[in-house]
Amino acid sequence: MSSVTLKGNPVAVGGKFLTKGDKAPDFQLADAKRNLLGLDAFAGKRKVLNIFPSIDTPTCATSVRTFNKEASSVSNTVVLCVSADLPFAQSRFCGAEGLENVVTLSTFRDTAKFANDYGVFITDSSLAGLTARAVVVLDENNQVLHSELVGEIADEPNYAAALAVLK
Repeated sequence: MSSVTLKGNPVAVGGKFLTKGDKAPDFQLADAKRNLLGLDAFAGKRKVLNIFPSIDTPTCATSVRTFNKEASSVSNTVVLCVSADLPFAQSRFCGAEGLENVVTLSTFRDTAKFANDYGVFITDSSLAGLTARAVVVLDENNQVLHSELVGEIADEPNYAAALAVLK
């Protein structure tokens, strides 16, 4: 179990957060059309998992916009934006923002499994049941190259560190 903060208040996070060298567990998350996708859908590509509580918050929206812009020029890489938001909300946001360089994935069918497997399951506070803010970068074989569990949920991740391992 890890701990982060939400506006300075402690928040418990369940599961074991992945670290460099770990093999990422597979998942089944819903895409924009509610089809379930796993890591195999992105086989042979490097993956940036941008994990956050909800696309409808300013910091989460900023992270999606930033990764859409910054990672679009990185070859053989896909950005997976993961939250418990329904696919409808994720699609609405990306459509309204004109974001085409990210893939949104929803944990809505089983948030607890994904969030516990990746060590981002918020277990208390007003955000209980959602995912903490984190970035996990995987190589083509789903080995973790970089991981950051953002210490303050309201803060943005370290984009430069995440993108540096892809260059």
